[in-house]
Amino acid sequence: MAIFDEVRPRLFGIAYRMLGSASEAEDLVQDVWLRWQSYDRDTVDNPAPFLATVTTRLAINEVKSARVRRETYVGPWLPEPVDTSADPYLGAERGEALEFAVLLLLERLAPTERAAYVLREAFDYPYGQIAEIIGHNEASVRQLVSRARKRVLDGRRTPVPAADQRRLLAAFVAAARSGDLAALEELLAEDVTSYSDGGGSAARAAKFPVEGAFRVAKFIAAFAGHFWTGVEVSWADVNGQAAALLSRDGVVFTVLALDTSEQGIDQVLWMMNPAKLTAVSVGPDLPPDDL
Repeated sequence: MAIFDEVRPRLFGIAYRMLGSASEAEDLVQDVWLRWQSYDRDTVDNPAPFLATVTTRLAINEVKSARVRRETYVGPWLPEPVDTSADPYLGAERGEALEFAVLLLLERLAPTERAAYVLREAFDYPYGQIAEIIGHNEASVRQLVSRARKRVLDGRRTPVPAADQRRLLAAFVAAARSGDLAALEELLAEDVTSYSDGGGSAARAAKFPVEGAFRVAKFIAAFAGHFWTGVEVSWADVNGQAAALLSRDGVVFTVLALDTSEQGIDQVLWMMNPAKLTAVSVGPDLPPDDL
């Protein structure tokens, strides 16, 4: 039990980055625990690598089935938010593959390519060990990681520093709340995309992405009058970045996050599916600069 508890944060960190879902990651880690309980542990010389291997291989299989399920998902699919205020790296050596924008890009990778990238970039596993875990040779693993790294870098502009991201978030919330069309347009990159993930359970969620600065600004300004009525805004560290928690009567109904660059706000991410908001809760009502 003590050995498993010691490595559990890392196992969850691997599973979450692979699946983009905290609830699915918890289920997978529980499956690993059950397998560990019934396994002949006397045959395992080093439990930590063994458990990481089991977790990764199960996650690779789960990614394949998750993609089939997401083909019928209602509206855009976004990763499930996790509170990283206590553990900013979520069990990893580094915070890589944790921000929403990166997790979305990892969705485009093949399952083994994604696993290789996560193990290397977030957990700093040696290439040889990754090869053992995913059943490839070391040269192949190096190619997988290199290709994945290039696709992630090519798919995203260089993010602004965290302090600037927080200021953009605060400015965006203020402009969105007031319905200030001009202020919204000024904050948005020309090719910005707004995604709303309601999973068919949130009436306010848009069924399709909205693209372009003017269209996104007009869309957000149009629903300002009724969307923000009675809304309380608090700030949290979610997936390693500042996010706004929108709540009514103390219940969070939306996690709002931004992907930002020197061009402005590149992505607006509205996580509104109630089933995905169980891992976040209303925090202190502090300005985002205090996060």
